[in-house]
Amino acid sequence: MSELQFRDYELHEEIIKALDVLGYTNPTEVQSKVIPVALKGQDLIVKSQTGSGKTASFGIPVCELVDWAENKPQVLVLTPTRELAAQVKEDITNIGRFKRIKAVALFGKQPFAPQKIELSQKTHVVVGTPGRVFDHIERGTLPLNKIRTLVIDEADEMLSMGFIEQIEKIIKQLPKERVTMLFSATMPEAIKNLCRKYMTLPVDIEIEASGITTATIEHALIEVRQAAKFGLLLDLLTVENPDSCIIFCRTQEQVNDLFRGMADQELPADKLHGGMMQDERFEVMNAFKRGQFRYLIATDVAARGIDIENITLVINYDIPMEKESYVHRTGRTARAGKSGKAITFVTPNEHKWVKDIEGYIGFELPHMKAPSEDAVAYAKPAFEQKLGKQQVRKAGKTEVMNRNIMKLYFNGGKKKKLRAVDFVGAIARLEGMTAEDIGIITIQDNVTYVDILNGKGAMVLQAMKDTTIKGKLLKVHIAKK
Repeated sequence: MSELQFRDYELHEEIIKALDVLGYTNPTEVQSKVIPVALKGQDLIVKSQTGSGKTASFGIPVCELVDWAENKPQVLVLTPTRELAAQVKEDITNIGRFKRIKAVALFGKQPFAPQKIELSQKTHVVVGTPGRVFDHIERGTLPLNKIRTLVIDEADEMLSMGFIEQIEKIIKQLPKERVTMLFSATMPEAIKNLCRKYMTLPVDIEIEASGITTATIEHALIEVRQAAKFGLLLDLLTVENPDSCIIFCRTQEQVNDLFRGMADQELPADKLHGGMMQDERFEVMNAFKRGQFRYLIATDVAARGIDIENITLVINYDIPMEKESYVHRTGRTARAGKSGKAITFVTPNEHKWVKDIEGYIGFELPHMKAPSEDAVAYAKPAFEQKLGKQQVRKAGKTEVMNRNIMKLYFNGGKKKKLRAVDFVGAIARLEGMTAEDIGIITIQDNVTYVDILNGKGAMVLQAMKDTTIKGKLLKVHIAKK
């Protein structure tokens, strides 16, 4: 029997085209079980660990079922963190790129006004954190009457962050006739109660793995005194020599201290924690994804929303105090079916947390010895050679998707009574163009942005310098990033 492919789901050609560009060919286990049920419009409860491909498992059916012609949001996705909201919005935008699906991310620590303006445009999918989503609902800036699908992502994390009451308040405002999908790595009783209360005959899907953590991760535990941790870390990084590694610490202060220590060693590292400005956090995440530095030092804030397929090593510099955090941290490696390693440092007085973690994941963490001096000396030349090389810049999924897309800026918008149909009409009439070559159109008061697909941007840019839209000749140039 041949392996199942995304083409077998009879998806729109625009969705298949995007999946091809993104390199998605065969569904993961969670995708193969979720997509057929979601396409039928049935409620779903999915227990699946991080890194199993669950964002695409709901993102693909969401993009398939959205009615492009409807201007108001049809899908609401709730996520626990700002990073995850941004990640999910990016994934849905990429999957729906050729169907021109417009997704908007709503989260706090960002100005309210630009989000309000975005929501006043044609919007198909809203992804956000519960606090900011509820804020928009209360202010009347997020219309709910056309919402047909609710996705609750990382429900167990929502519970531990105290969002469940707010989620219930949001659910009560939504239309009764809707599909509800809930995804969670674990299924505490409070999450089960939420499902029983607000779902209709949900389909239960559970993706098994080795215990609760994925079978493709090699786990290890090293006992070390607090004062010896930094030296051990340097030795491990030399011997393991990973291209991409996340080092988790318990506090912001520890992250800052370790970052300074690694900077003193001239190691290519950066840091990520909740005390940083949101824009700075996004900048660091994007640079890490692009491979601009090798080691990311982070608190648990980074354990959600980092979806990078080639992180080969996770180091718990400080053991997590919450057993669930161990699963979420180590789940940053071995993503999308690849293998990885997770090494945890434990001081002599921290074994009670080890026991908690082992009880939770269902197996004992194997002990390993610190690298010997000989092993470090042997590995050093290869480590220094890799360190001396220019970092290989990796193209992210969005960058791959955007290679044949040009965003054009026009100096006219709503105040000139221009509508999307006016831009489509003018551009589609150009020689060699069809409506399928036109992507997302964003019309603001005084400006409009139009995505030109299929590598035809330069041609359209040139032609539109002499072409009127609704009788108006507008200035046009490539939009600034």
